[in-house]
Amino acid sequence: MRFLLALVGIAALVVVALVSLGMLKIDTSAGSLPSVSVAGGKAPEVDAKMATVEFGTANKSVEVPTVGTTTKTVAVPTLRINKPADANTNTVTTQ
Repeated sequence: MRFLLALVGIAALVVVALVSLGMLKIDTSAGSLPSVSVAGGKAPEVDAKMATVEFGTANKSVEVPTVGTTTKTVAVPTLRINKPADANTNTVTTQ
């Protein structure tokens, strides 16, 4: 590994020396970006049946640590998702 690194370093020094002595000339030309044109259009129409999401709280009995443990009733978050009856009929159309 060290040999390979030393070889790359020596090659770099040789290239620098050749360029500085005028024995090696590297011709470069400026590049340019391609021209791009974009024509206007319309976004596709989408007919999607979405699920409804309901957040709320419900009273549940859970153990709450104290010096000892007791059971207290606290409000915990709930989540309910109602999927549409025909969720497989979502469509996307383009014009």
